[in-house]
Amino acid sequence: MKKNICVLGSTGSIGTQTLEIAKNLGIKVSSLAVNQNINLLEKQIRMFKPQIAAVFNQNQALNLKKRVNDTFTKVVAGKEGVCEAAAISSVETVVSAMSGISGLLPTVEAIKNGKNIALANKETLVSGGSLVMKLAREKNADLFPVDSEHSAIFQCLQGNKDRKNIKRLILTASGGPFFGKNLSELENVSPEEALKHPNWNMGKKISIDSATMMNKGLEIIEATHLFEVPIENIDVIIHRESIVHSMVEFKDGSVLAQMAVPSMKIPIQYALTYPQRINCSIESLSLTGCKNLSFFEPDYQVFKAMEICKKAFKGNSSSCAVINAANEKAVELFLNREIRFTDIIKLVNYALNNFKFSEINSVEDIEIIDRKVRNEIHIIAKDLQ
Repeated sequence: MKKNICVLGSTGSIGTQTLEIAKNLGIKVSSLAVNQNINLLEKQIRMFKPQIAAVFNQNQALNLKKRVNDTFTKVVAGKEGVCEAAAISSVETVVSAMSGISGLLPTVEAIKNGKNIALANKETLVSGGSLVMKLAREKNADLFPVDSEHSAIFQCLQGNKDRKNIKRLILTASGGPFFGKNLSELENVSPEEALKHPNWNMGKKISIDSATMMNKGLEIIEATHLFEVPIENIDVIIHRESIVHSMVEFKDGSVLAQMAVPSMKIPIQYALTYPQRINCSIESLSLTGCKNLSFFEPDYQVFKAMEICKKAFKGNSSSCAVINAANEKAVELFLNREIRFTDIIKLVNYALNNFKFSEINSVEDIEIIDRKVRNEIHIIAKDLQ
């Protein structure tokens, strides 16, 4: 079990659940980092007494410093501060749960400093997969997946690690709030409707990604990096109940599935206690109570994000960074009611087909691509209004 952790994104859904688990298991929390929610961060500082608390927003960091000057916690600010929190010497494992591309740099910094990573930030591997995995191998850093789907595959592969025996990975998807809808029905859906996930309570960005099925496309890319399985051998199946979290089919025809009630506490805790399994404060799965486990093929005509992501992966190393940046900006614009729901994937597809960059060789390359694509998407989106 991990004895000392850093939590990047400690005020988000994954972060708060991680801290709850850390408290229950007696895991020391040495550093915390957030974008700007200092109200909750102050409470976390007083409860967990970390050595360092980082706030990306400079002004909010100054405010927090005044509010917690009666504690022994060092408050740091900006990108450099978040990286300092991730690299602190006392930490064994960094829980990477910051939203979007903001999690990339501190995760890389943590790996450079020999930390293991409990990875909840899929954008890190989507934008910089080859770079990050190469660095992890060089530094002997372990990556423990926190996404429920990747944790499920990770668990199914215990004792079955020879990749030659894998026929395919099967990622399950709830289908989000718009399962069964056609494109015309999605034209005018509101942010409030798109945020109503049927099974999971998640942050806004990932909830919209689930509604567009972009989340599943990003997970396909992440899975290829984590498990070294060709993208052609990764399938998606709609499973409305969110009980089967993903499956692995082996070449002899056997299929292993990981099943549990839809709770992120299980994959978070497993990432922190691996290879041990410890009692978790959630209800047990009742198969007789489930009544039905249903499975459907995805509608690739309506939800085009998955095929777009596969196409991006087959391009050069910058293509995935392009679609990730375009998607993050498009989701932001949709939540601000500046574009329609269906415009999100249109903008992502446009970016993939029209924005060309050289191969990625560094985190700085990714950051440059990210800024340029976001700026272009903002300009293009104005023409859609």
